[in-house]
Amino acid sequence: MDCAVREDVVIAPRSIGYAPLNLSLKPPPGHFVMMAARSSLHKRGLMMANGVAIFDEDYCGDEDEYKVIFYIFTDEPVEIKKGERVTQIIVTPIERAELEEVPSLGSPTRGGIGSTGNT
Repeated sequence: MDCAVREDVVIAPRSIGYAPLNLSLKPPPGHFVMMAARSSLHKRGLMMANGVAIFDEDYCGDEDEYKVIFYIFTDEPVEIKKGERVTQIIVTPIERAELEEVPSLGSPTRGGIGSTGNT
């Protein structure tokens, strides 16, 4: 679902700012909320400072309003108007994994980050 800011926000150039979303959720047990930027956000000089946001299922108090953390990468301030859709959220189940430390994974090395398909 799309999320819109609840008040006008102006963020200074090349800085970080917060925009409240007028949204608090209590996800079902065993779920979390993931927030991502809408695809057009970069056209305005905006990006989510943390890439994506993860809201744990226990972030659900009466005052736990979701906010988006923006980084402005332009040399001009950016104004975000009340009601403007800026992010999207998805509620998804958490699958708990048990990890085990091992001396080797038993698989060949692929060549590092960005090398998928080169070997």
